[in-house]
Amino acid sequence: MSTSPETDFDLEKLFLPAWAQESPSVNRYAKHSGDDRPERRSDDRSGGRRPPRRDGPRPGPGGGQNRGPQGDRRGPRRDGDRPQRPGDRGGPRRDNRDFERREPPAPLPDLIVSLMPDEKGVDSLARQIKMSGRSFPLFDIAHMILQKPERQQVRFEIKKGPDGQPLQPLFLCAIDDSLWLSEAEAVDHVLAKHFATFYQTEKTPTDPPKGTYTFVAQCGMSGVILGPPNYHDYQNQLRKLHAERFSRMPFDAFKSRVKIVKEEAVVKQWIEQQSFKTEYVGLNVADSPRLATRELVEKHFREVHLPNIIKPVEKHTLSGPASRQLRSPGLQRLVRDAWEHQRKFPIQVATVLSQQFAARGLQFFKVNKTITHVSVARPHFLDLEATPVSQQVKSIVDFINATSKCTRRQLLEALAPTPKPTEPAAPPAEGAAPAAAPAETATPEQASIIGDLHWLIHQGHVIEFANGILETAKKPIIRPPKPPKPAAPPAEGATNIAAPEQQVTGEQAPTPPSGESPIVAAEPPPVSESPATVEVATNPIVETAPASASPSEAPTT
Repeated sequence: MSTSPETDFDLEKLFLPAWAQESPSVNRYAKHSGDDRPERRSDDRSGGRRPPRRDGPRPGPGGGQNRGPQGDRRGPRRDGDRPQRPGDRGGPRRDNRDFERREPPAPLPDLIVSLMPDEKGVDSLARQIKMSGRSFPLFDIAHMILQKPERQQVRFEIKKGPDGQPLQPLFLCAIDDSLWLSEAEAVDHVLAKHFATFYQTEKTPTDPPKGTYTFVAQCGMSGVILGPPNYHDYQNQLRKLHAERFSRMPFDAFKSRVKIVKEEAVVKQWIEQQSFKTEYVGLNVADSPRLATRELVEKHFREVHLPNIIKPVEKHTLSGPASRQLRSPGLQRLVRDAWEHQRKFPIQVATVLSQQFAARGLQFFKVNKTITHVSVARPHFLDLEATPVSQQVKSIVDFINATSKCTRRQLLEALAPTPKPTEPAAPPAEGAAPAAAPAETATPEQASIIGDLHWLIHQGHVIEFANGILETAKKPIIRPPKPPKPAAPPAEGATNIAAPEQQVTGEQAPTPPSGESPIVAAEPPPVSESPATVEVATNPIVETAPASASPSEAPTT
C-alpha cells in the first residue's frame, strides 16, 4: 500500500479548470515580450515566401550560361552524368531482403492484471465527499486515479488450463517483493542485486601470468578487461561476460564491440587482476564450501537458498510505483497495456471504486440516464405540501427551482445578502505594504441558511454537483397500472369441472366463508422512472462508452 501524499488528492481542486489549479504566484506572462509576430530571419526578404524557381540556366559571371570553368563549377548537366538510382530501369535493384525487417513483438504473458484504487486514497475521497456533500462523476474520479501511480494498486493473477496447471507461472522474490515470469529470471536478479547478502568475495594472492604482454582486449560497452586474445582463458572470459551482462545481444555483435588496447596502464591492470585468485564463501550457512566460479555459486544458491527466497504464487498485489519498477520486460509490457486500456475507458477501476465507496456508506445515482454520480445520499423528492418544513427551508427549495444553474453564492446573496461596509478602509501609508483583504465571514442569517442547505443535501432533497450548481430532486411520475390479461378460452373438447356458481371472473372475488371478512390485499401501483434529470442508480456501473460529459454539463434540467 502506498504511503505517498499523492493518495490524498483534493477533489475540489482537481475538478477546477487547469488555469485555476495553478498557484496564484505563478506569472504566466513573465516571458511575454509583447510582440506575437513570428521571428523573421535576416535573409527573409520576401515576407516568408520562397522566391519563384527559375527553370532556365543560371547566368555565369559574364552574363552567359554555365560553361565549365568560366561559369558554375558544376557545368551543364548531361543525361549520362545522372547517377543510377535504385529501381531505375537499367540500374541496380535493391532486394527487399536488404532492408531491416522488424520482428513482431512477443505476445503478452497470459496473466490477469487488474488496476485498483489505493485504499488510503479511497478513504480520503470518501471523507471529502461526505464533508462537502457534493456529487462527483464516478468515471472522472477513476480517470484522476489513473493519472498517478501512487493512487493505484496492481494485482497479478495466473490463469489455469484444463489440467489445472498455470498457463504462465508467476514467481515472487521475498527480498524485494518483485515478480518474475520464470525462476531463472528471479535467480539472476537476486545474484545481481543481492549477491552480498548471501556470499562474500575473497581474493587470494597467486602467481601472475607468465610471459610478456603488450596489448589486451577490452569490452567497449562495459570496460571489462578480458586479457590478450592469445591467452588460454580469453574465450572463457568472453563467453562469461556475454552470458552475464549482454545475453540479449547476438554473440557476434557483442564480439564486434571488443577492442584491442595497447596502453601500458591497462595491460598492467589486467596482470594485477590475474595475480589474485577469486573465491566465493557463503554467508549464514554452516560448513559453506569455497566456490571458485559464478557457475558454482548459482548452483549452490539453487540448492540452499532458492526454496526460501523464490516461491511460485497464484496472485499478488503491488503498489502503483512498485508495479512501474518491475524489471521483467514481459510484466512491464503487461502493466503498460492494462494502463492504456483503462485510460481510454476505466470500467475496471470504476467498478472497484463503486464497491469501495458503497462499503463506506456512499450512494449512487444517474444524471441523464448515462453519467453515474457518487454522493452522500440518493435524490429524494421533498413534497412541501405534505411535509411540514420551516419557512426558510421552503424559501431555499423555491429559489433553487426558480433559478437556472443556481449556485450556493447566488442562494446566500438572494436570501441573506452580505451587508456592505459602512466605513471605507484607510489607505496604506507611503512605503508600507498593502494590508491583506479580510477573510469573508458568514453572517448569522447566512450560517442558518448554510445549515438548512446542509440538511437538504444530506437528505437527498437538494443535489450539489461538482461544479457548484444546485438542483432539487424531482417528483417521480406514477405509472398507470397494467390492464389484466384476458383469460385463455377453453380448448375444444374440454369440460368445465367447476360449478357455474364457483367460477370467478377477472373482476369478481371469491365469496369468503361465513365468519370471515372479505379483505383483499391490493398491491401498490408500480412507480415509473422519473423523466427528470436525476434518477436513482440501482446498478451504478452500466456505462458502455467513455464518459464524455464534464461536471459542468451534468446538471441539466
